[in-house]
Amino acid sequence: MYDVVIVGAGVSGSAVARELARTNARVCVVEREEDVCCGTSKANSAIVHAGFDAQAGSLMAKLNVEGNALMWELAQKLDFKVKQCGSLVVCTSEEGIEGLNELLERGRANGVPNLRIVYRDELVQMEPNISDAAVAALWAPSAGIVDAFGLNIALAENAAQNGVEFRFNAPVKGLERTDDGTWIVLTGDGKSLHTRCVVNAAGVYSDVIHNMASDEKIRIIPRKGEYLLLDTTAGNHVSHTIFMLPTKMGKGVLVSPTVHGNLLVGPTAADVDDPEATDTTRAGLDEVASKCALTVANVPLREVITSFAGLRAHQEGHEFIIGMVDDAPGFVDCAAIESPGLTSCPAIGKMVAGIVAEYLGLDDKPESEWIDRREGIPMLEGEPIERWAELAEHDKAYGNVICRCRHVTEAQILAAIHRPLGAHSLDAVKRRVTAGMGRCQGGFCSPKVMELLERELGMAPEEVTKCGPGSELLVEEGGECRA
Repeated sequence: MYDVVIVGAGVSGSAVARELARTNARVCVVEREEDVCCGTSKANSAIVHAGFDAQAGSLMAKLNVEGNALMWELAQKLDFKVKQCGSLVVCTSEEGIEGLNELLERGRANGVPNLRIVYRDELVQMEPNISDAAVAALWAPSAGIVDAFGLNIALAENAAQNGVEFRFNAPVKGLERTDDGTWIVLTGDGKSLHTRCVVNAAGVYSDVIHNMASDEKIRIIPRKGEYLLLDTTAGNHVSHTIFMLPTKMGKGVLVSPTVHGNLLVGPTAADVDDPEATDTTRAGLDEVASKCALTVANVPLREVITSFAGLRAHQEGHEFIIGMVDDAPGFVDCAAIESPGLTSCPAIGKMVAGIVAEYLGLDDKPESEWIDRREGIPMLEGEPIERWAELAEHDKAYGNVICRCRHVTEAQILAAIHRPLGAHSLDAVKRRVTAGMGRCQGGFCSPKVMELLERELGMAPEEVTKCGPGSELLVEEGGECRA
């Protein structure tokens, strides 16, 4: 019997798990994929939003501003990358200034600090590559960029350090409420988990999980966004996150640096029926390429190294759905978490954990039993050679470079494999240490990473996957493994 079963190991579910780990509850997270951070949390703009976009008085606005304020200290405690670079919402006509003023007033009503409008002369000083058409921009210095993978993994690892159990490859197939008011969670791995409380943090599938428990149905609309990622050679083209004036479909195509030194351009916004529709399209990527030029001049699109698509869990009211479900006591929704969900996740974690703790009457652990810090894997790209030498002196594996593009060593990959919730696939290694994320997109390092996974986890070559069951990289034919 668990006290809480959390459905979904994205940033929201992992943030809730970490906050509940402060209590005496027995907590389990079930995830349909093979790792944390496999859904919306892995494919997004990785922006720490300031909080001026959501409607004043909304839960989305409240949690966005609270999450932004919490993010910087959380990054220090859990050792993931974040940078407070600020954002600019650019208008390209005099008429657009009215829209900037609306955002300014909304942001002030939401409690966003230090917002102001900058005009052409100052804007060009801030961003020399701004579009010739740019007239003015809303400047939000409290905005930033974050390693979305690193944030999610850090939250989950810290939760696991504090006793939270994680079950992967375990999609929820059914929910039953028993006569004594507890819940049975039926998973695709054949398990029946008994729990006093269920938290629904299932992303684009959160309506499916909710509708298993409640007669009051909700509908989540997968909103697809396509992106272009440029090489680190283009990473300094802008130094702030550059937004277009938002529309009812979202914040438009942005141009932004990333914490890994790349340049990110996108996304599109198209509502789709398929919650697995993460394919990119020629039309979508052409739209990204053309729209980015409206705000930023001469984006070096020849430096594109990959493209990808992500899905946001949109609902028609454009509002987070968080709270105990009226006709399903013990079932707590953490649903419709679309942008700015990544920014909001620290605050979402606190809010949902508070609802659960009050319902179950949970007490906090003694302070001495709570581990509030987590040390990440040392990242060496850009570090002086003396730092490499220091690490290699204690561990020779730091002297064996596996990923040349991102300067990732054998020691870092071994750490990724053997940490709490360690990596079991190429993508899981990539999310933790960036191996395969560089210019060649794993063309050089993938075979070497596969060999390390085989060696360290006792896998046969044909058992190594890109991203879990069904994505095996080798097949056995006639006693030989072939790609």
